[in-house]
Amino acid sequence: MSPIAANLQAVRRRISEALQGDSREVRLVAVSKAQPPEALRAAFDAGCRDFGESYVQEALPKMDALAGLSAAWHFIGRLQANKARGVAERFDWVHAVDRPRIAAALARARPPALPPLEVCIQVNISDEASKGGVAPGDALSLAREVRAMPGLRLRGLMGMARHTTRRAEQRAQFAVLARTRGEIAAAGIPMDTLSMGMSDDFEAAIAEGATIVRVGTAIFGARAPA
Repeated sequence: MSPIAANLQAVRRRISEALQGDSREVRLVAVSKAQPPEALRAAFDAGCRDFGESYVQEALPKMDALAGLSAAWHFIGRLQANKARGVAERFDWVHAVDRPRIAAALARARPPALPPLEVCIQVNISDEASKGGVAPGDALSLAREVRAMPGLRLRGLMGMARHTTRRAEQRAQFAVLARTRGEIAAAGIPMDTLSMGMSDDFEAAIAEGATIVRVGTAIFGARAPA
């Protein structure tokens, strides 16, 4: 068994243990930014079907190199409007829509022959200026705008917690995202996705209702310093 296959097995075990018998499906997105195509192929061979990339210029050549794989591609980085076309044309999911302008650019660029682009709104659940996302109180307004745009399918919310090793603090932040989704659903916009949790905190995210976790280091190992 390759190291990546062994790591994937360990991550899946952690997900199963975190679910504690809950039957909901948690989708595992392997965060593959800065990884070579060979690493993604090893993960695919070990059963991974979802890959997350943060930089359009890095992702597109990698996607070309792996064109034969039946994988789903998730754009998880902060998106600039001038890069929206490449994402709209090539990716299946976008997790970090935080402005109407970005959503509109994606909607305009999504080829009509493709299925709608699966979209999550990023919410700043850590209250950190360094992180993108709308404030929880502004998420409903953006959800209404995104929902009305052709070529997009609003699936849910995404959030990133402040780094902490304290489980209670992790859960409190993820609870904000779950609560925000509930408030949006109460306003008549049901969503089925909570994209939250990374290598160091995905168990806490699952405990608060995550349906997608985005895991990089625990699968591929620590990235070499730039």
